Amino acid sequence: MDSFFSATYSDARANFLEACLSAGVPVQTCRHPLKGPHGEGLATDLAWIGPRDAANVVVIVSGTHGAEGYCGSGLQVGFLRTPEASGRGEDQALMLVHAINPFGFAWMRRVNEDNIDLNRNFVDHQGGNYPENDLFELLEPHVVPRRWEEDEIAACAEAQAKFAAQHGEVAVRQAIGKGQYRHPDSVHYGGTAPAWSNRTLHALCEGWLGNAREAVMIDVHTGLGPYGYGELMTPRKPGSHGYDRPHELWGDEVHCTTVGPTAYAGSPGSILNGFRPNLQDLSFVAVGLEYGTRERDKVRRAVVADTWLHRYGDLDSPLGRQIKTDLRDAFYPEESAWKAKIWERGQDVVQRAFSGLSTER
Repeated sequence: MDSFFSATYSDARANFLEACLSAGVPVQTCRHPLKGPHGEGLATDLAWIGPRDAANVVVIVSGTHGAEGYCGSGLQVGFLRTPEASGRGEDQALMLVHAINPFGFAWMRRVNEDNIDLNRNFVDHQGGNYPENDLFELLEPHVVPRRWEEDEIAACAEAQAKFAAQHGEVAVRQAIGKGQYRHPDSVHYGGTAPAWSNRTLHALCEGWLGNAREAVMIDVHTGLGPYGYGELMTPRKPGSHGYDRPHELWGDEVHCTTVGPTAYAGSPGSILNGFRPNLQDLSFVAVGLEYGTRERDKVRRAVVADTWLHRYGDLDSPLGRQIKTDLRDAFYPEESAWKAKIWERGQDVVQRAFSGLSTER
């Protein structure tokens, strides 16, 4: 099971493509225009397991947040090497989108080549009417310190605590996390146009899901929740379109990211909220599968530190290398016990998806 997971983006891609070759499944490669840190090519690869005209399809996406790609890649390789583990039926297919944000995966960043948080990029860019986030404008000077030193970090935390006392801790946390569209060098920037990865995901889904009657997308993430547990989530509120189907498949395990004092930002620009293939006859729903890693404060600090590093710091320095090491550990605990939990939960989620899809609606 450990061999499903890899230590670098290049290793993960090679592992995925080798598994595809061994399984004899077709692959489509979308090459990214930029290179990795060692001059290696970058790409998003798609594998299709099952009948090309399958009525029901489960789609697994890895690497939306690049540094989180190790987890989803491991799951995808696992299903390629042990296809029976998915529980796929006769008229069903498994579509694996490997490393949708290959730049972030290769360069050890959650964001893409333009500092865009891809999971804040799925909004209507044409009108320029981006989701409001006025509180972030007040918080922004206190999110990323100018120097990565403890006194500066503490000063930012103190300023945020004052805003929390006035607006509430949940409001401050969500304002920082849900996405912003005015500060390209700050955290959770959503961009001002569809990113390469956004366009690529549309092209792949619209190219491969045209024959399907129903598709369920599972977008794999890491960094929040109990160690090794995969929490299913949706931004859909009770009574809204798209809320019922995930609960039919997985019951009350599906958590709403937009109701109550949730730990999730519930971004309007997330894949779960803003992505849908342009296929009118397709019944489509997307859920997140978020695996816990380290303590919340450690993960938050790693994200801010990496933003600081690319804004003010030096990648090729002892501090820069330590920040990258900490970011990797925050989203990929390279421990066998954690990987075992990932694989066990992944099988359970996918098997139940296929089981639910087999029921006529």
